[in-house]
Amino acid sequence: MLNNLPLHALIVHMPIALTVLVPLFALLGLWLGRRILKPHVAWALPVGMLALLLVSGFAAEKTGEQQEDRVEKVVPEAAFEKHEEAAELFLVVTGGVLVLAAGGLMSKSLGKTMRVVGTVGTLAVLAAGWNVGHSGGQLVYQYNAGAAYSSGAAGAAAAAASGQADADDDDK
Repeated sequence: MLNNLPLHALIVHMPIALTVLVPLFALLGLWLGRRILKPHVAWALPVGMLALLLVSGFAAEKTGEQQEDRVEKVVPEAAFEKHEEAAELFLVVTGGVLVLAAGGLMSKSLGKTMRVVGTVGTLAVLAAGWNVGHSGGQLVYQYNAGAAYSSGAAGAAAAAASGQADADDDDK
């Protein structure tokens, strides 16, 4: 907790931002490598960003795990597990793409191939990240996960409303 905010809520914004930016910087790295810099030098930035994305993703996952017991009192377990599984898949995809993209640091034709493969792979990272962000947004905005950190009558009312909304969803 930091200033009454769960640490997870503060940390998740780094991997969200990087998930969106990495494909753009991969394209920029390809362009710079063809026009201005040596290709393997230009490619170092996207690889570094993927590494930072993986580290920040692990930090987000660990802080999410620390808050699991508290949040599961407010949101349905199935919704939390959906988010948790999406986060785990995101880390696997990001790690795999990082390994492939790191091959782009080599020069010659193998490096060129791996830079293209890495760029395409960043789209898989974007899709996996989108899935994590969407399921996390559902926890907050549909199931009112923030109520786990509210105090007093407002927090209790929000938690009760979240439980009622979940019951209403089951009727559909």
